[in-house]
Amino acid sequence: MATMTSLIGLINKIQRACTVLGDHGGEGMSLWEALPTVAVVGGQSSGKSSVLESVVGRDFLPRGSGIVTRRPLVLQLHKTEDGKQEYAEFLHQPRKRFSDFAAVRQEISDETDRITGKTKAISNVPIQLSIYSPHVVNLTLIDLPGLTKVAVEGQSESIVQDIESMVRSYIEKPNCIILAISPANQDIATSDAIKIAREVDPSGERTFGVLTKLDLMDKGTNAVEVLEGRQYRLQHPWVGIVNRSQADINKNVDMIVARKKEREYFESSPEYGHLAHKMGAEYLARLLSQHLELVIRQKIPSIIALIKKAIDELNAELDRIGRPIAVDSGAKLYTILQMCRAFDKVFKEHLDGGRPGGDRIYGVFDHQLPAALKKLPFNRHLSVKNVERVVTEADGYQPHLIAPEQGYRRLIEGSIGYFKGPAEASVDAVHLILKELVRKSIAETEELKRFPTLQADIAAAANDALERFREESRRTVIRMVDMESGYLTVEFFRKMHLEPEKNSDPKNPNRSTPNPSVDTHSDSHLSKIGSNVNGYINMVCDSLKHSIPKAVVHCQVREAKRSLLNQFYVQVGKREKDQLGALLDEDPALMEKRSQLAKRLELYKQAMDDIDSVAWK
Repeated sequence: MATMTSLIGLINKIQRACTVLGDHGGEGMSLWEALPTVAVVGGQSSGKSSVLESVVGRDFLPRGSGIVTRRPLVLQLHKTEDGKQEYAEFLHQPRKRFSDFAAVRQEISDETDRITGKTKAISNVPIQLSIYSPHVVNLTLIDLPGLTKVAVEGQSESIVQDIESMVRSYIEKPNCIILAISPANQDIATSDAIKIAREVDPSGERTFGVLTKLDLMDKGTNAVEVLEGRQYRLQHPWVGIVNRSQADINKNVDMIVARKKEREYFESSPEYGHLAHKMGAEYLARLLSQHLELVIRQKIPSIIALIKKAIDELNAELDRIGRPIAVDSGAKLYTILQMCRAFDKVFKEHLDGGRPGGDRIYGVFDHQLPAALKKLPFNRHLSVKNVERVVTEADGYQPHLIAPEQGYRRLIEGSIGYFKGPAEASVDAVHLILKELVRKSIAETEELKRFPTLQADIAAAANDALERFREESRRTVIRMVDMESGYLTVEFFRKMHLEPEKNSDPKNPNRSTPNPSVDTHSDSHLSKIGSNVNGYINMVCDSLKHSIPKAVVHCQVREAKRSLLNQFYVQVGKREKDQLGALLDEDPALMEKRSQLAKRLELYKQAMDDIDSVAWK
């Protein structure tokens, strides 16, 4: 089995790495939250700072009245070999070692002010401090702001709730060990630390009770009932602490000397002598370290499961946003073509219905085109007055003898010309939809998100191709309309029933002869011409209503599916290595994200290796 030192030291190392990478929050349980920690909780002036300093054996925490701890302090203790120099390191100053612990105290104050300003405000941004010493046990402690009941001058009205919320955010975690600090010269029933610990840990299995200021109790009173667990029972033993007096602090009494005086106090005390072997800061540190090691061993299977799950998720995320690109031109070209194929796949899914958007093209043919055809001004063009004008102009100086054929042709050609507007509008409407689908497809192609320059080039190439398809589609539909006016379907006119204007030949009943009594300039005759032309135009309209969508789909939609990026492929194939590299110029934000993911992945892999190498020995 691994030694306690190596296992807790490993957890300290992983916690520190998590903090460096910001891996201590977010959705689900992070690795930081899965690792057991000890959170120090207590009311203001309960002696929290003195307990921590006693455990460390160094005077290094800021002191003063009111809220002194205004940011969480993540304190990692690393036991070194005897004779090694003691020093401290801050995460925000990783290359600087502090051997002067007065300087450590000043740096904590300065770093607190950097975030909160020189006010009495608090912040949940932690300060990370590591202390290396032969006089400590391997342990991670989190010093939290002291609980308070009222806001004082210079503090916001919400400070009481803000501090409590911050404390809860740490101690609610199921892997957090709670070190509840209570002063012995106050009734335990009024202890802020015990109250909040009981709310988040009602069974008391995660709570260690610490009683401070035993030497300051009124004469004739003692805390034996509390320390023996008879007044308030916890699953773990209570530990009594005798802090340095204010006079000792003012005289800078060495912490080693203070520890010795603490031991002498308990050993010589008539009330606490029988408990002396499990009292004091040194015992507390060993107790917490042993318990932490036990908890770590119990949590190893869940920690390993979490690490494996995180490694899988990180690998999947790196695959999604893309791995680093090789440097040779062949690999760059291959990557670009992969990106293009990924985009093309998404674009086709939009057209074919796998993704929304392609249905709007059908809407152009099913709603927009028929609606536009219905609005064409045939009633005005085929009005009696306009028919008379066109027919008269078509006859020239000689009026027509039998039927105004040229008039018919001109009326039909003029009517068919109106179809060009809806036909071109359908082409343009589909073009706009295809352009929008290109934009959406680029945005939805995950592989492309890392390459903004390539995105822009693909968009430009796709839009250029769509412009070519639009022009071809426009020429085609206009040609179709012109074809309708270039050759008329004579069968339609042969079948028209013209009995009101003709008499039957008595010798041949199936043969009609002109009726000389018909006034070719009468309104009824002109109205009949307009009606006949309108019937033919309706037939043409029905034909174009089906043929225009076919032409648009053939020239635009089908070509967009088949050859949207063909010219881009040709151009890319001719580019040099540097030009290809310019296309793969990644978004800096995405590069930073990949770098962070890679670092986090390396953290998890290293953590897995370390646990495997230590935990099961």
